[in-house]
Parts: sequence; C-alpha cells; structure tokens
Amino acid sequence: MGISAEEIAFATDLFSGLGDLSTRRMMGGLCLYHRGTIFALVHSELGILIKGAGAFIDELEQRGCTRWTYTRKDGAAAAMPYWTLPPDCEDDPEAATDLARAALAHL
Repeated sequence: MGISAEEIAFATDLFSGLGDLSTRRMMGGLCLYHRGTIFALVHSELGILIKGAGAFIDELEQRGCTRWTYTRKDGAAAAMPYWTLPPDCEDDPEAATDLARAALAHL
C-alpha cells in the first residue's frame, strides 16, 4: 500500500514551520527531510514517525511514543530508529515542528 497525495500533503503541512522541506519515496513510504537531513517518515501502516537518536530517544519514550519494530524474513526482530508521534503533535503543526527541531538537534 502506498502513501496517498493527501497523506503527503498532511505531513508536509504538519512540519511546514521548519521551512526548507523536501521528500523522497523510500522504505515503503515517504521520507521527510529538512536541509537534506531526514527527520521523519510517513509509513503506509504506521502513519507519521519521527527519527530518534541519542538522548532524544528517552524523551520520545517518556512521551509514550512507540518504536517501529518489525520481523525480518528469518524471524528475527528488528527495530528502526523511528517512533510514533506523541498525541499532542499529531494534529498540531507548532508542536510537531518543535518535535522535529528536537529530533534534528540530536541527529
């Protein structure tokens, strides 16, 4: 299942406060970049995910965000460095932009 034009528009609008956004289809979804650095992606099943690294991971987990995990073909569990958005960022461009800035600061 692909990402719809509406989902792309929603995600880019949500983070538009960052300015200088670009997108690229990959990883079964759409990657969002700010000045060439990936900070989030839109997954066809999981929705918008924010990239976590360093101390920012603790913040995401404290806010109740869930890490993207999947099962590989060999049955082993794998985790990607992306977390679900906290509820307060799902429909609030200002909160989502603040979260994206925090993610970018840790990449």
